[in-house]
Amino acid sequence: MIYRIYSLILKELIGVWRDPKSRFAILLPPIIQLFIFTFAATLDVKHISIGVVNRDNGEKGFELIERFKGSPVFGKIIHLPSVDAIHPFIDTQKGVMAISIDETFSRKLDSDKRAPIQLIFDGRKSNTAQIVAGYATSIIQQYEREAEERQGVLLEKTRLVKRDWYNPNILYYWYNVPCLVAILSMLTCLIVTSLSVARERELGTFDQLLVSPLIPFEILVGKIVPGILIGQLEGSIILIVGVFLFGVPFTGSALLFYLCLFFFVSAISGAGLFISSICSTQQQAILGTFVFMVPSVLLSGFATPIENMPEWLQPVTYLMPLRYMLVISKGIFLKDMPASVVFNQAWPMILIAIFSVFGAGRFFRRRLG
Repeated sequence: MIYRIYSLILKELIGVWRDPKSRFAILLPPIIQLFIFTFAATLDVKHISIGVVNRDNGEKGFELIERFKGSPVFGKIIHLPSVDAIHPFIDTQKGVMAISIDETFSRKLDSDKRAPIQLIFDGRKSNTAQIVAGYATSIIQQYEREAEERQGVLLEKTRLVKRDWYNPNILYYWYNVPCLVAILSMLTCLIVTSLSVARERELGTFDQLLVSPLIPFEILVGKIVPGILIGQLEGSIILIVGVFLFGVPFTGSALLFYLCLFFFVSAISGAGLFISSICSTQQQAILGTFVFMVPSVLLSGFATPIENMPEWLQPVTYLMPLRYMLVISKGIFLKDMPASVVFNQAWPMILIAIFSVFGAGRFFRRRLG
C-alpha cells in the first residue's frame, strides 16, 4: 500500500511540474504577489501632498510650516493663496489635508495664549486621512512643547515616551511578509489540490485511476500529500526571500513554525480536495479556489482587525485556519513566541485540519462511488 501511495504522490508531483500552467501558477504568481504586497499594498503613508494657507506673517507660523516640510511623510507642500482655495484643493484631490493658520497665530503664542490651527481632511480617503491626522497632530504637539520650553512655560506635567516592541521602526513589510508566508502557501496548496482531480477528469485519466489497484483511501492520500508538500515548499521559499532579501527577522523556532505550517496546509488541502471533487474542469476548480480564498483572507484579520468586524460575523472567523496561522507566523517571526502560546493557536487549526481532511475524504469517496 505504501508503495502504491508513493507512486501516486510521485505521479502527481511530476504531473504538476510537467504541466506548464500548473508550474507557472505555483512558481511565478506567488513571488510576484510577495513583491506587490510588500512594496505596493502597504498602509504606510509617505510623500503626501498637503495645502497650506498661512495668513500669519510672524516667525512662529513660518517655523511650523517648516516642520511639515522636514517630515518624510509630507512630500509636497502647496501654498494656497486664500481660505477659499482650500475647497477646490480638496475637491480635486490635489492633497489629503489642508492647514489653515490665521493672522494672530504668532501673536497669541508670544502672549502665552492658545493659538488654534485648522486642519481640513479629505474624508473620501478615510484611512489615509486618519493616519495623516495622527502625523500632523504629533508635529504640532512637538512644536508646542518646544515653544513652551523656550518660553519657560511648562504646561505638561507628564510626558509620554512611546516605544514600539518587536518592530521598532514601524516597518510595514515586517508585518506583511510573515502574513504572506501563510497566505501564499495557502493559495499554492489550494490550487494544487483543487486542480488534482479536476485535471484528471478533464484529461480523461480519472477513469483509469478508478480501475487501478488503488483503493479510495490511497487515492485520497495521494491527492492530498502533494498539495501539503508544495504548500510547505512555497512557504519555505517566501520565508527565505523575506528573511534574506527583505531583512525581516526570524526570531523563533523553525521546527515549531514548520510543524504549524504542516497543520495549516493540511487543513487547506482538505478544502482543496472538496473543491476538486465537485468540479469537472480546471477552470471551475480555479474559480472555486478564489471563492474560498477571498472570504478566508478577509475574515482572517489580515486586512482589518477581527475586533472591528460585526459581532455576528466574528464567530465565523474561528472556522478559518488562516486566522490562527497569521498569529503564529507573526509571533514566531517577530517575537519568539513560546511553544505554549503557539499551541493555544495551533490546536483549533489541528481540529480544523482533521475535520477538513476526513470530511473531504468522505465526500470524495461518495463521488467515487
